[in-house]
Order: sequence, then structure tokens, then C-alpha cells
Amino acid sequence: MIHATLHQLKVFEATARHGSFTRAAEELFLTQPTVSMQVKQLTKAIGLPLFEQVGKRLYLTDAGRELFSTCQEIFQRLEQLEMTVANLKGMKQGKLRLAVITTTKYFMPRLLGPFCQEYPGIDVSLAVTNHERVLERLANNQDDLYVMSQLPEHIDIKTHSFLDNPLVVVAPRNHPLAQEKQIPLKALAEEMFIMREPGSGTRGAFQKLLDAHQLTVKVRLELGSNEAIKQAIAGGLGLSVLSRHTLMIDGSTSDLTILDVEDFPIQREWYVVYLAGKQLSVVAETFLEYLQAAAPGMSGNFMNLPGWKEVDRDVQQNKALKVEV
Repeated sequence: MIHATLHQLKVFEATARHGSFTRAAEELFLTQPTVSMQVKQLTKAIGLPLFEQVGKRLYLTDAGRELFSTCQEIFQRLEQLEMTVANLKGMKQGKLRLAVITTTKYFMPRLLGPFCQEYPGIDVSLAVTNHERVLERLANNQDDLYVMSQLPEHIDIKTHSFLDNPLVVVAPRNHPLAQEKQIPLKALAEEMFIMREPGSGTRGAFQKLLDAHQLTVKVRLELGSNEAIKQAIAGGLGLSVLSRHTLMIDGSTSDLTILDVEDFPIQREWYVVYLAGKQLSVVAETFLEYLQAAAPGMSGNFMNLPGWKEVDRDVQQNKALKVEV
């Protein structure tokens, strides 16, 4: 039987995660010799080497990888136990780990603020990154919940939609097409576009629409930031297709307008996602319920740009059509 203390497992997990005795010691507020000694004692208890050192970097052995995975499961279960006990006592306490794609930064803080005020005992860890990185974290089950608009095709997941995510054509306020109604989609082929990087869900949705109509557009710039794209549009460098959530009130969109283009807005939704078969913690379930109740109220927070009311009208009409079907 392996005799190891919980403290030794915590020291080992931190060392394995950082690949460094020094960084583990800093995280745990211990001295480096203490960390080394605890790992040495655990190695003796296991009976196999847990690390191999190449230069200054530590690498897990096969036994180390198995133990690291086991440690993560143990600590996750202990966290869930603490949350469950707190819930039985009538309290909501624990840690909520969220990973979201970058576009959600326009509305997620507005949702998290009231949630944290309502549940001050819940600590929130929020990772904001690109779509590919969120999918990587999802596949590795690194977080409790994930928020995205483009769902993965090859990962077994559960999804809950909670908010509309219409994609719109954005132009400079003084663009010649700004006053036009029901602009033909083919008219966009004459315009220069600023696009997100390949792999972007927004770009993929727009490309799918173009392909369906056998159209192409001229791409002048590819940028990896919605803020950079908005600045480029305001500077007259071209049009773009963006989530309407990037146009929420922040004072940076006064030089922009939404064009009234046929087949727009492209209807998409925001989803909360987690791995199928995953048992959500009490805290994660609490946030999921909160999100589905609170998110619909976000619709009033958009900047009063030309064209935004037409977008709302089209979104509601398309919703009605879906219901009727």
C-alpha cells in the first residue's frame, strides 16, 4: 500500500504543473528545499521515479503522469465535497472556473458582476482566450464551464444556449451604403473587408454564407482583435462582419454603423458548454442557472448605432419563424 500525505500530493501536483521546484515553492509559500524533500519522500513511497531532470526543466515519468492525473481527480473531488457541504449548510461557496472566447469580454463581465455580488462566497477564475485554446481546455477538462458560439464537432459535449449572437456588417458611419436599405449581398463583393484570423467562428459563418451564394470578397487586412478591426473600420480601411456584442456601449463605436444587408444578421447563439458525462459542481450549476435567467436582459446594452434597431427587428422575426416551424 502506498503511504502518502495530502500535503505531499499537493506539493507534487504544483511541481508537476509548473515543471519547477522553485515555482511550486513560490505558489505554496514554501522553501525550495522543503518542496524537494516532500517530492523525494513521495517518490520513495511510490517506489518509482516521478520526475526526470533535463537541464533546469523537470519532466514527468510514466509513473509521474499517472500520479499527476490522480492528484487532479482527488483535488477536484475534494473541491466538490467542500461545495456540497457548504450548499447543505445553506451557503454557496467554492471556486468557479470559466474559459470563454475573446468576444465574450463585451458582455461576460456585466454578467459576472451581479453574480459575484449575489454569491460573495464564490471565487471566479476567468480565462479569456481564442477559440482554439478554449477547445483545447475543453478537451482536457481544465475548467467547469466554457462559453463559445461555434460548437466543436468532434468532442462529446452538453450545450445550453443562453443569448443571441447576431453577426452584422459594420461600416464607417459616412460609408456610401450607410443610408441604403436591403443592400444586395453581391454588393459586398465590391467592398474591401477587414477579417478576423482564419479559424475564427465569425469569419467561418460569413464565409459559409458567401459560399452558399458563390460570392467572394476582397480581404485587405486580417486582424486578431475585434478592437483593432473596429479602429480599422473607423479609419476607412473597409467593412467587416462582427458579432453585435462587439458594439456594446463603450464609447469606441461612435464612428461606426450597421449596414442593412440582405441575409443579415447571421443568426448565431452563445452557448455554455461542458463535457458530456461531466458532473457539474454545485457552484457550476448555480452559475448555469443564473446565466440562463440573467443573459436575456443584456439586449438593452447595445450602443444606439444606425441600423441596430433593424437588427433587433430581424432577430425577433427570425425567432418567430423558428417557433412557427
